[in-house]
Parts: sequence; structure tokens; C-alpha cells
Amino acid sequence: MTGPAISPAVPNAVEARAGGVWTLSGERLIIAEPGGPATVLVPSESVLLLAVDLPLASRAKRLAALPFAIEDRIADPLDAVHIALGAEIAPQRYLVAVVRHSVMLRWIELADAAALGHAALVPDALALPVPDAGEWSAEAADGRVLVRTGDGTGFALPTALIAQAWEAAGRPRIWNIGGSPIGELPHEPRVTGGGGLAERLLTPPVDLRQGPYARRAVARGSWLRRLGWVAAAGIAAHTVIAAADTVMLRVIAERRADDTRAAIAQAAPGASISGDLRTSVADLLPPPGQEASAFVPLIARTSSALAPLSSAVTARAMRFDGNALVLDLDPGDPGLADRVRGALRAGGVAGDVIAAPDGALRVTVRA
Repeated sequence: MTGPAISPAVPNAVEARAGGVWTLSGERLIIAEPGGPATVLVPSESVLLLAVDLPLASRAKRLAALPFAIEDRIADPLDAVHIALGAEIAPQRYLVAVVRHSVMLRWIELADAAALGHAALVPDALALPVPDAGEWSAEAADGRVLVRTGDGTGFALPTALIAQAWEAAGRPRIWNIGGSPIGELPHEPRVTGGGGLAERLLTPPVDLRQGPYARRAVARGSWLRRLGWVAAAGIAAHTVIAAADTVMLRVIAERRADDTRAAIAQAAPGASISGDLRTSVADLLPPPGQEASAFVPLIARTSSALAPLSSAVTARAMRFDGNALVLDLDPGDPGLADRVRGALRAGGVAGDVIAAPDGALRVTVRA
């Protein structure tokens, strides 16, 4: 997985970095495979790769549960690390990568400087093919060994320490992916299966560029894309504005209707204002051909005259009959009829007050 190093400062290398697989070695980016998706392989020594059981139905729920599932398996406090959720490597078991925020920020800075801000960041051990359970895929180079284990996870160690890790793992069978020996351990060359590097990374097992570090899209045909986004945003904005206007008009209309109902209830207690408000209001108006001006002044005068009795009088219904206002009042105390007559006289309103057998009163006031 190595090749010629290309300095991020070389201008004519920028366009080539729209794709391809690169390795990050120290402060250098090295091209490993010109084809394939834009990917930067980062040192697995700085990444903890875990297989985590997450028996949850949705990715959102798995992400929410992830910190609690790994808290006792990492040395760093949770707020110091970035946790990336990867592929499902067994039923309800997922690959998880843990890396310090400070390391992520440095890797992103180097990728951005090399015009690879759009590339996936993948631990380099995960570029190896997955072996069968209980086996290793391994590659040795530059004094380090990359290992992909049968459970889908992986790690990297200095060559001097690989023998101890192999013993601790129960001496798994080793498939050598590269041309260098795996320390002094027994191994077999793997010449078939697993596909090429670019093919294995078409869908990365885990991309560290997620959450707060989500990777950018490659800026190719950017002006057309921006134009499309601007047009789409404009259409969406107009749609939202039109919808908002419609909603506001509806709200205003409903408020006006409520105000009108309140006014009718105050001026004509008991009047029916159910159903269509316009029809209800029209029914309260004088018949055609009659002077409409008499209706409102008559109500105002009658209401003003009866105001001193507001606590004792409850209107049941009100209507305009010819040129007369007819007001039906609920039964009250035995002397209510006389009190209503006195209130009308005191208010200068000429009206008749008739008591029904049940004690209800009908007040008729003529214009």
C-alpha cells in the first residue's frame, strides 16, 4: 500500500487527488492506488478498532447507545475521543473506531492542505481483506505490521511486538498480503481473494469522517452544482414563503372570526353563531328593505340601559323582528320584571316586558 510520496504543496497534484487511495505517513501523503474512491489511509496505531454489539433497530439509536457500550473498553474519557460507527460485521455487531479529537483535527488539517478534504479517512489496517474466523490477514512494511482479524477489526504494531500479539491471540493462521515476512512468524502468502485495494475500499468498513468531522463533497463541476443548489433553494424559499403567507392569512382570518363571534356573543347573548359565520351574522341583520341603521343603535341603547342589571340578567336569545329588538331573558328573582322595566325607563328606552309562566322575560324594544 505504498507508492511515491507527493507533497501537498505541489500544485499540479491537486486535480489528481479528486480520487485514488492515499496513505498518510507522518506528515506526508503517499499515493497507494490511483484508482478507486478518494480515501486517505491513516495510521491504525492511533485508532482503537472494536467489535460492538448494538442490537438496536435504527442507526440513530445505535449512535445514541454507542458511548455507553464502549465506555468501559477505552482508556480516554468520552469527551476526549471521536467515536465512528462502521459496518455491521456480524448480526447486530458493528465495527467501531475510536480516535482522539486532537489526532482527528491534525489528520483533517493535513488532508485539507493536500486537497483531499473530501476523502474518507480509514484506518489502514482495514484496507486488508477480512480473513476467516480465527485467522489474520497481515502486511509488514517500514518496521510495522498491519493486521486484519477474523472478526473484522484490526490493529497495527511495530514488527518487534507482533510475535507477542500473535501468541496472545492464540497463534492464529496468518495470510501475508505483502511481500515482506511478518517478523519471524509462520505465514502463508495470500495471492487470491479479497479483491484489490481500491475495490476493498469502495465501501469503507468505517469512515472516520462522520459526525462533527463529516467529509465534504469533491468540488467538481462546482459552479453547476452551486447553481442547482441556488435554484433549488430559491424554489424552496418561495414555496416556504407562500406556505407561510397562506398559514398567516388563515391565522388572521381565524382571529377575525373569533373576534366577530366574541362581539356577537356580547351584543346578542344566546344568538346562534354556529356553522358558517357569514351566514350566522347575516341572519342577525334586519331583513332587506329595512333600515339597517336602527339595529345597532337599538342594541347599544338597550344594552346600556340594562347594564346595571348585568349580574342579575342572563340573555337566552336575541332577534330583530321588523323594527323591534326582541330579547329573551332567563328566569330570575320574582321582582326581575319590574327591575328591567325600571332600568329601561331610566335609560330612556321604550320597551315592553312580559313575564312567561316559567319566569322567563321577553323584552321588546321598538326603534
